[in-house]
Amino acid sequence: MNRLWLIFAQTVTVSLAVFFVVSTLKPEWLGERPGIVRIQETATTAPGTAQPATASYNDAARKVVPSVVHIYTTQAPRKNRNPLLDDPIFRHFFGDGLDDDRRSRSGLGSGVIVSADGYVLTNYHVVEMADAMEVALNDGRKLRAKVVGADPETDLAVLRIVGEKGADKTEDLRLTPITFGQMDSVRVGDVVLAIGNPFGVGQSVTMGIVSALGRSQLGINTFENFIQTDAAINPGNSGGALTDAQGNLIGINTAIYSRSGGSLGIGFAIPVSTAKNVMEQIIQTGSVTRGWIGVEAQEITPELAENFGLPNAEGALIAGVVRGSPADGGGIRPGDVLLAVGGKTVRDPQGMLDLIAALKPGEAVPFKLRRDKGVVDAQVRIGKRPVSARSPRE
Repeated sequence: MNRLWLIFAQTVTVSLAVFFVVSTLKPEWLGERPGIVRIQETATTAPGTAQPATASYNDAARKVVPSVVHIYTTQAPRKNRNPLLDDPIFRHFFGDGLDDDRRSRSGLGSGVIVSADGYVLTNYHVVEMADAMEVALNDGRKLRAKVVGADPETDLAVLRIVGEKGADKTEDLRLTPITFGQMDSVRVGDVVLAIGNPFGVGQSVTMGIVSALGRSQLGINTFENFIQTDAAINPGNSGGALTDAQGNLIGINTAIYSRSGGSLGIGFAIPVSTAKNVMEQIIQTGSVTRGWIGVEAQEITPELAENFGLPNAEGALIAGVVRGSPADGGGIRPGDVLLAVGGKTVRDPQGMLDLIAALKPGEAVPFKLRRDKGVVDAQVRIGKRPVSARSPRE
């Protein structure tokens, strides 16, 4: 009897020991226990031990910040003044508030250094009315700048930093040009940084994502192909850099949608591909050359398509033709529907404008038109698009 009791006691003791070891080291072997919630926790670290670093864009920001400048512009008083403003009796009754034209006006924007010899890319509207410009570098230096050329239809302008005495001394300026990114690699959802001088508070970096690509028909510029972003862009950011997470330029910040004057999370930037093309033409020739045929186009709505007996709403309806223009010489008539330019399909009036603008003046190009429910071909010799607005003062 004693022997049996001893065997039982030893068996119970060994079983309890095995259960304790398994429940401590391998509790999953015992299965789920009711009432227990399993969670995932980070590894325990000793007090004073550094935690893993969170995601930071400091490297990208430090790379870009020296390449973004602040642009201060000054507009001189107007010369053509009403003689009544000099009449002391008139001024006594109406006050001095009417004499604002005597005072110089100042503006603020941003720009991007694109070359070590002093070229700066910015928005046309930043320097549009400027008589004098000063560029403030990130290291605190302030230097004069002059306009090389501008393209109002894309809202871009190129400046050149000059020495303090007005002579070119860019070889001694120690400038940091920005690195251009590849627009083909930009995707919706990519992280972007916007760098500029919002409201004049000083250089600032904001972060967001690419909300959309190819935004057009916004009524901002003649030629539109904007990057939409939710990175905060405010007044003073115009002309500044929009970069990818590595600090490479992918756009020039240009406009915002706002009801209050501040950022609401909808900002627009000109793609780097467009900016580079315009910049190179301005530096080489002082202006941008685009194709032109002299027509006024209208979007084809479903109602118009039905009225004209069109099979679909694609193409651009020619609403008017300038007399003596390339289109007039090529036989294009009001009421025609432009279907293709140089073998490329026309989807809408904006697409037509972009296709024609990309053509070289003097080149003969085939056009495909729908006329009286039939398709006709026309040969048009492309003209040079006239400048739509004045250039800023140098």
